[in-house]
Amino acid sequence: MALALDEARAAGARGEVPIGAVVCAPDGKVLAQAGNQTLERRDPTAHAEILVIRAACAALGSERLPGCRLYVTLEPCPMCASAISQARIAVLIYGASDPKSGGVEGGPRVFTHPQSHHVPEIVNGIGEVEAAALLRSFFAARR
Repeated sequence: MALALDEARAAGARGEVPIGAVVCAPDGKVLAQAGNQTLERRDPTAHAEILVIRAACAALGSERLPGCRLYVTLEPCPMCASAISQARIAVLIYGASDPKSGGVEGGPRVFTHPQSHHVPEIVNGIGEVEAAALLRSFFAARR
């Protein structure tokens, strides 16, 4: 989670919403890490989770990431939760909950939907205090 938090801080420094993500292989090797890049890429799908899933798939030469762990600083949105399911991520570890826009605990709860073909193991609250503080600080500075 420390690497994901580093990516979140870097994204915030670039003016992006400070969210970071890391994908690790089953052996623990880091396959990919990224922070949000929606503004930089002019791409609404350039969330940290999507970027690391794409990069990890490219690194493994596969469209799936079985056995892999995804660390992300904020509860994934519905789009990212669906991508996590499609990628067959084994374990999702996230920091802060997102009652407004989350897709795991809040909102549509993507993984409980009958059309969700894969449900990862979910671990939440890891790095929650720091992740939430980064987000609060970022949005407070913009208000």
